[in-house]
Amino acid sequence: MLSEQLIPTEAAMPAYAEKLLPQIKSLNMVGLSGPLGAGKTTLVRGLLRAMGYGGAVKSPTYGLVESYKVAELEVAHFDLYRLADPDELEFIGFSDYIGDGNLCLIEWPEKGGKWTAGLDLMITLTPSDGGRKISIESDLQP
Repeated sequence: MLSEQLIPTEAAMPAYAEKLLPQIKSLNMVGLSGPLGAGKTTLVRGLLRAMGYGGAVKSPTYGLVESYKVAELEVAHFDLYRLADPDELEFIGFSDYIGDGNLCLIEWPEKGGKWTAGLDLMITLTPSDGGRKISIESDLQP
């Protein structure tokens, strides 16, 4: 299944994230793809806010992962942009984040190799007409 939507401004992203939340909160691994500055972290911030998280949400670019406890859900936000080798994920305990009660939001999942092959959903953000085109693909093959 593929769906697409145009988000006209960055300010509209939180409302879109709130609508998207019911579709993803029961999933385990969600990929976020798109060029630098496409709004991946902004979308994650919107999702966390929609879940009720009120703290700071920063890009995990340098530390690779930021974790958040939201109600009964553990949310791990990964940014694999600076990953040199997919097997580095083993050393940061990536497999510990995968499982029941965890939601993994993974920016640049294509850099994760076999570790991110089992995505439940892929969200692709593309700059378009001053806003962002968001494409969602499910029914992914591992």
